Amino acid sequence: MEISLKENTQFFSNNTILPVDRSSFKSESSASKEKQSCCGGIKIFLGALSFVYFAKALSGSYLKSTITQIERRFDIPSSLVGVIDGSFEIGNLLIIILVSYFGAKLHRPRIIGTGCLIMSAGTFLIAMPQFFMGRYRYGRFHSTINSTVSISPCLQDKNQTPISVWEKSQAKINAGCEKEAGSSMWIYVLLGNLLRGIGETPIQPLGITYIDDHAIEENAALYIGCVQTVAIVGPIFGFLLGSLCAKLYVDIGFVDLDSVTITHKDVQWVGAWWLGYLIAGVISVLAGIPFWFLPRHLPKPESRKDSSTSSEQSKFITEDNKDQHKSYQQQVKMTEMAKGKLSFLSFCLADFLPSLKNLFGNPVYILYLCASIIQFNSLIGMVTYKPKYIEQQYGQTSSKTNFVIGLINIPAVAFGILSGGLIMKKFRINVLGAAKLSLGSITRDLIMIYSTYARKHHCNFSFFHRTKWTTDYEQTLFSECNSGCACSKNDWDPICGENGVTYISACLAGCQAFNGSGKNTVFFNCSCVGTLESPSQSSSAVVGPCQKGNECPKMFLYFLVVSVITSYTLSVGGTPGYILLLRCIKPHLKSFALGIYTLAIRVLAGIPAPVYFGVAIDTTCLKWGIKRCGGRGACRLYDSRALRYVFLGLTLVLGMMSIFFSVAVLWVLRKRSSPQDDTLSANGERGTCGTKSRKDSFVNNDHLIQTTYWPEKETRL
Repeated sequence: MEISLKENTQFFSNNTILPVDRSSFKSESSASKEKQSCCGGIKIFLGALSFVYFAKALSGSYLKSTITQIERRFDIPSSLVGVIDGSFEIGNLLIIILVSYFGAKLHRPRIIGTGCLIMSAGTFLIAMPQFFMGRYRYGRFHSTINSTVSISPCLQDKNQTPISVWEKSQAKINAGCEKEAGSSMWIYVLLGNLLRGIGETPIQPLGITYIDDHAIEENAALYIGCVQTVAIVGPIFGFLLGSLCAKLYVDIGFVDLDSVTITHKDVQWVGAWWLGYLIAGVISVLAGIPFWFLPRHLPKPESRKDSSTSSEQSKFITEDNKDQHKSYQQQVKMTEMAKGKLSFLSFCLADFLPSLKNLFGNPVYILYLCASIIQFNSLIGMVTYKPKYIEQQYGQTSSKTNFVIGLINIPAVAFGILSGGLIMKKFRINVLGAAKLSLGSITRDLIMIYSTYARKHHCNFSFFHRTKWTTDYEQTLFSECNSGCACSKNDWDPICGENGVTYISACLAGCQAFNGSGKNTVFFNCSCVGTLESPSQSSSAVVGPCQKGNECPKMFLYFLVVSVITSYTLSVGGTPGYILLLRCIKPHLKSFALGIYTLAIRVLAGIPAPVYFGVAIDTTCLKWGIKRCGGRGACRLYDSRALRYVFLGLTLVLGMMSIFFSVAVLWVLRKRSSPQDDTLSANGERGTCGTKSRKDSFVNNDHLIQTTYWPEKETRL
């Protein structure tokens, strides 16, 4: 009993002597709470940023889908539409330097939220002209529009028209001239797209850096990859939205749709282009709301508290940069800069100019930059006018064109980008291999485009008296069969004769009578509509142009297959090209090199490519529209053969120039590499990017594949 009592006493005494480290429990619990709050905060930011990427990709791709609609609605040429499309890049360039530099020192989430509001304001501004410029007017024989007076399409004399009706028609034209100022409303579309570019600027640089600063290092690449994946989904919905709106009449809700005498298959049809911009604007507003409630900084994970930079960043940051980063962590006020602590001139002389000289002294970087600029010129120009090309070349509607691009081409691009990253990772491809893969993708892409260019084409309209493709085709519209009609060559109201030939108007077809109204109008006694066996026999015609040749559906299917293959092959080379760019420059110049690269692509490709592609396409126009008060409007009829040669030919020429520079890049890499080391450092020293070291550090550098940003890759294809 006594022994047991002593044992118990000794046991309790020993237990009471042992100290209880409550601080360790407290620190562990606080660390777990901090980790949960950090993970929760970064995931909320990740979801909000993904939604913003979706919103900006949707609105950007929707603009591409409405190119032809805007051209017809505002009666402007393709070259001017190219200026409107390039205004987005101009807006982005106006503030990208300010946002990239000062944005990191301010409240990044709120700056992104402000950008979303500006982006939505620009999107709403694009749609505003629809509510101020009056109703859309298309060319139609005026007796088919609610007229109780029977007028022959082939007017023997203007006096044949009752005076009241003629005066009323002239009064409408004069009234339209008074409102001709509405034709300049396209300026608001340009300004709206400019605002979109300004609002979109802070999303990518500030959003990605915010994730990289506050996420666990091994999760950063995954998070950024998720954002980019959602960004690729945006264009799919953008083009599908464009397909839906293209089926709705432009003035839906403002006019009686029963009075509309054309369908969405008519060449004069304009869809409800403005409706999609209102939807995209609302989505942009909703996407920006969460950022106003996010903190300026999130708690850093425990693994990143000991160092101000990540383990990989520390390899690339010099001691001076580390000191500057520490001073940033101490939140040095921006007012100190104004006091003279950092002189812009001294900064340029001491750091900027030598870095720029070092960068442009790297032959691999310069050659790859030239190749990329030319390649993006080809890519941007082709993608901008691809819907127009499909509509004009294959006779497809705007709705079907947007549906096909959104449902077929965009997924091919996404799969290509993913495949390029997987190939690089699985086969551990070095810099020389990346250059070969990038060159191979461009070459295969051009071969497929050339197969479409060289293929004999049988998908053209058969127009009256047009035996050859000439720009002076208007003189061939008049013949003995319509010599007795007072017709105007400026009219554009195509009809289809029963002989399968399209006529510019019922008057030029020599039609003497008609029956029905609106879409069901049928013209009779058309002296110019006859078969080859009996050309003098009078026949009938219906409203709208004839369908293209029987071979057209097969040609369109072939074009779709080639388009999907080219989209995939070109996208496969995107990631290897970026890896080539990153691995062959000095580590401390990576950010600067990417900035110069992005700036060059936007200035030398994003802005000029849509303009000169539009100018080239305008040269193939055969029939220009005439505005109500005179002056050239939008193109009504293109030379299909010339359009194919110009559009695909320009793409091929630019592609071959890009291949030339890509081969030069490969030649320089081979010249400077050794058998033991297939890669090259930026300053010519071998071994910096060696094969052995690359194998060891490839896992740590895998995030470069996912975090690198191909400018506008989600809306270009």
